[in-house]
Amino acid sequence: MVSKSDQLLIVVSILEGRHFPKRPKHMLVVEAKFDGEQLATDPVDHTDQPEFATELAWEIDRKALHQHRLQRTPIKLQCFALDPITSAKETIGYIVLDLRTAQETKQAPKWYQLLSNKYTKFKSEIQISIALETDTKAPVDSFKAKGAPPRDGKVPAILAGLDPRDIVAVLNEEGGYHQIGPAEYCTDSFIMSVTIAFATQLEQLIPCTMKLPERQPEFFFYYSLLGNDVTNEPFNDLINPNFEPERASVRIRSSVEVLRVYLALQSKLQIHLCCGDQSLGSTEIPLTGLLKKGSTEINQHPVTVEGAFTLDPPNRAKQKLAPIPVELAPTVGVSVALQREGIDSQSLIELKTQNEHEPEHSKKKVLTPIKEKTLTGPKSPRVSPVPSHNQSPPTKDDATESEVESLQYDKDTKPNPRASSSVPASLAQPVTTSNASEVASGQKIAVPATSHHFCFSIDLRSIHTLEIGFPINCILRYSYPFFGSAAPIMTNPPVEVRKNMEVFLPQSYCAFDFATMPHQLQDTFLRIPLLVELWHKDKMSKDLLLGIARIQLSNVLSSEKTRFLGSNGEQCWRQTYSESVPVIAAQGSNNRIADLSYTVTLEDYGLVKMREIFVSDSSQGVSAIQQKPSSLPPAPCPSEIQTEPRETLEYKAALELEMWKEMQEDIFENQLKQKELAHMQALAEEWKKRDRERESLVKKKVAEYTILEGKLQKTLIDLEKREQQLASAESELQREKKELQSERQRNLQELQDSIRRAKEDCIHQVELERLKIKQLEEDKHRLQQQLNDAENKYKILEKEFQQFKDQQNNKPEIRLQSEINLLTLEKVHLWPNSHSGAHLVY
Repeated sequence: MVSKSDQLLIVVSILEGRHFPKRPKHMLVVEAKFDGEQLATDPVDHTDQPEFATELAWEIDRKALHQHRLQRTPIKLQCFALDPITSAKETIGYIVLDLRTAQETKQAPKWYQLLSNKYTKFKSEIQISIALETDTKAPVDSFKAKGAPPRDGKVPAILAGLDPRDIVAVLNEEGGYHQIGPAEYCTDSFIMSVTIAFATQLEQLIPCTMKLPERQPEFFFYYSLLGNDVTNEPFNDLINPNFEPERASVRIRSSVEVLRVYLALQSKLQIHLCCGDQSLGSTEIPLTGLLKKGSTEINQHPVTVEGAFTLDPPNRAKQKLAPIPVELAPTVGVSVALQREGIDSQSLIELKTQNEHEPEHSKKKVLTPIKEKTLTGPKSPRVSPVPSHNQSPPTKDDATESEVESLQYDKDTKPNPRASSSVPASLAQPVTTSNASEVASGQKIAVPATSHHFCFSIDLRSIHTLEIGFPINCILRYSYPFFGSAAPIMTNPPVEVRKNMEVFLPQSYCAFDFATMPHQLQDTFLRIPLLVELWHKDKMSKDLLLGIARIQLSNVLSSEKTRFLGSNGEQCWRQTYSESVPVIAAQGSNNRIADLSYTVTLEDYGLVKMREIFVSDSSQGVSAIQQKPSSLPPAPCPSEIQTEPRETLEYKAALELEMWKEMQEDIFENQLKQKELAHMQALAEEWKKRDRERESLVKKKVAEYTILEGKLQKTLIDLEKREQQLASAESELQREKKELQSERQRNLQELQDSIRRAKEDCIHQVELERLKIKQLEEDKHRLQQQLNDAENKYKILEKEFQQFKDQQNNKPEIRLQSEINLLTLEKVHLWPNSHSGAHLVY
């Protein structure tokens, strides 16, 4: 006897539907879920009789099938209405199938009515059959849906006779395009492009149990476009993913009808977020909305499917992961476009990568150029190579970096002229020398011709409206490296401030001279506010940071300009702005604790006159000289410096040596300060990054614990209800038990009484029978005695009769004969009674 195969397939055939409303702008999708694995049909038109024609199959062995049948594991089918434009899914209803009805013999399909149907006026039904099939092949990918053969009428009439399975993408290396469909149908050229623009909340995809590489892990997005593997440039920060939008394009040779059939077969584009060779999450972009049935939009303009799609971790149901709130869900911004070749499309995409930590008034949308990739290579190699781990990433434009550092120089190369747009005023001023040879041997730093000499002054006037319940010894502290000084600037000495009083701050005025381009000044002021810290100094304890005031420096740019003359008679401009800003508490809630009044002034002295700065070549790198707080005017030009009266060589050599020493000391001190600043900034950035990571992790944990808490609360409520039900059932059981025991006792008592009465009746009957027997025996003896007496009397009479017969004549004989007859009758009468009494005794 041949044994049955242990490997089976649970096949659910979703054939068609009926009694659905018509919704031309929506599609219908049926998702089936069994044992944590979810499969779905292809989207079909939302008509009154949708045709799904799809088989969904799960691999299972007989032992597991038996276990699922014992546990009555259901197969749940959910029907959704899908909006192809926004990819929004709307639940319509569901159907629950009983696994025990699945048999290995084929059964006729049945109509199942949707439960919890959204269309209350329609009794929507779906025709479904469920069966068990023997798995003759070991599938490579378990739980993979099997596509049912296409029904007649699904292929357009213009493509009659064309098998949909023959519509595949084939690379034509000579022409540099992909051909979709037979050559006789490929009459038009198209361009299909996929753009990954931005991503948010990616840290939610990292499980707490997952170990990332010890070195900086590299993350990237991966997808396959017409058989070509595509990855974007890797990035390291999941909390604030910083990568340039990239567009991958392929040229296609086909026709609109063939492409529509191909996109119906290949209906989804799957995008993965990867770390190394591991997928952290994926999302699916529906492609059926590109070419809608009967639509001719592609002839006028490109058709697109775009939006922010949610990334789901792999095997979410199998890992039993808690659902993530919508505001914390990881998303990726993707745009898929299809256009006829020759129609121009925009190469800029509006990004939504604004830093969450920036204030609302400084947020703005940025138009970022998209890096283009054209995919024309074979399928085997990756089209967009990823830099190796030991290869350093490309250097970004210095002008786009944060203005924390005013100037950057390479160690062994010439200075980048674009980085000089924020040179402090001390670099823009000439360096006094007395020897032309020293100038000739120095290194030149070019200052852009469009740079202006600015003087920015800030006066922190007073603190008032204090909301703290105790007096404070306050000092104010701030730093703005763009002005050329990274050292913090503080008011001194500390002043005592009490509630409901205004205190003017001593030594609160500071001015900065620097050179930069006006547009960079405006951009920096718009993006980076000035943060003023309010500290409480206490001799007995450590200094305490009470709050921070945010001063938006761009306000001074919108104030009225006033003209004045500089020291050399040139025309200059001045702008002044004053206001009060709240000081927000540094810890706890964002409550206002005080108000800060300040005045800022920006003076524009026009273009920088000196175009070059000379420093010694002996230094390995040149850095910006920090500008100390002062309100002094710029240094005089070289033409105004008078030569020394002594012209001896010794004096010149000594003066040159001293000046060279001072310059080297200044350069060395500046290098040390710049290195210290760079290290401090690196530490600060690393601290902020780790702080953001910790904050994100805490938010993730809080969200998970909130969900778990909700589940625990629900479980506790269910347990309490169940406990109450059990207590009620137990009390009912005890009551019924008592009733049964009392009834049993009553029945037992009645039975005993019946037995006793029956026993007494039996004893009484026995006594009666005994009395009857005794009476009968006495009657028997009496009758026997009478019989004996009668017999004796008969014998005597008979003897007397004989004697009388012999002695008497005939007359006496007649008398005797009558007596004999009488005795005989008496004897006959007594004999039966005597016989009956003997029988009773026996």
